[in-house]
Amino acid sequence: MSIHRRTLLAAASAGVAASAMASRAIAGPPPRFRKIATEEAFATTELQTAWLDVAKNSHAASLDVPTGILSIFNDPAPGSNQDRFRRQLLDVETERLQEMDAAGVDVQLLSVTIPGVQMFAPDRADALAIATNDHLAAAIAKHPTRFAGLACFAPQSLRGAAREMERAVTELKLNGFIVNSHTDDLYLDDPRFSPILEAAEALDRPIYLHPRAPSNGMAGPFREYGLGGSIWGFGMEAGTHAVRLILSGTFDRFPKLRIVLGHMGEALPFWMWRLDHMYRRRARDGRLTPTSLTPSEYFRRNFAVTTSGFEDEAALNLVIDRAGIDNVMWAIDYPFESSVDAAAFIDQAALTPAQRASICHANAERLFRITQA
Repeated sequence: MSIHRRTLLAAASAGVAASAMASRAIAGPPPRFRKIATEEAFATTELQTAWLDVAKNSHAASLDVPTGILSIFNDPAPGSNQDRFRRQLLDVETERLQEMDAAGVDVQLLSVTIPGVQMFAPDRADALAIATNDHLAAAIAKHPTRFAGLACFAPQSLRGAAREMERAVTELKLNGFIVNSHTDDLYLDDPRFSPILEAAEALDRPIYLHPRAPSNGMAGPFREYGLGGSIWGFGMEAGTHAVRLILSGTFDRFPKLRIVLGHMGEALPFWMWRLDHMYRRRARDGRLTPTSLTPSEYFRRNFAVTTSGFEDEAALNLVIDRAGIDNVMWAIDYPFESSVDAAAFIDQAALTPAQRASICHANAERLFRITQA
């Protein structure tokens, strides 16, 4: 190539770059999207006391309470992550709102942290659920443009659970429900929990199925190496719960029931092809009772997925493909993850403006009935 030609090409490239910069300057910065964070934990001092009472008297073999709760709420070392988690879980205003403002978070959808009220005797659990939901509703009333909330209830108290679910929606105006997975080592596909699923469907509010440590029936291999927590056991446990709901025919009995899974779908999007494949084979062989839809069809119809605690664009693309763009919502997993990092992740992901708006706020507004800005 001649020197003259290289000079002309360089000048042309510079002109194109200058033109692009001028266009961006005219257009201004990219639009800011409203951000609703949909898996954001809180606790109360009453729950803290109750958890510690149970944890201190639990058998060492149980994964359900002691290690996580004790490390956060039982005199954590000053300045440790556990100390920060305790402070931020109990603070539903000052520090939380400051971090929201710093990260550009408009709304947090608050839900009680694990294990909620599901580890107590039924009467005690009912009373704690009522008190916790009242606490949550009061916090929302003080900051109605910044907070929405998911009500807890006690699945081990069926009559009390259905009653509290109705009160939470009709009186407290909460936006859905949080269930910390198994209760008494049972899952929501068990027929005894049908009144709870019926209530959620009738009230037209989703159940956020949050993980917890594996139930005693599956806990053995998770007891070592810290596998029972968020590194592995949480996702495996919640994913198993979701698959039980799908294969049990629960969504044939409750076709309008909506379940929300965090953490990019608790591995179900990755497994969806194989779930369909093995479902068809086993149904054909008579080893599984056929359902009206395949697992992937239920996943798109009855589930929504949040990005909580998961900043991986490849995983996000897979979730969009498997769940559909209308079923994906942004989340942080506050206070256990960084609000700034989660906001940067969704801002920088390769999404169209319409996709980003859906994930950041529109889907949450629709599914959880959160007032639009």
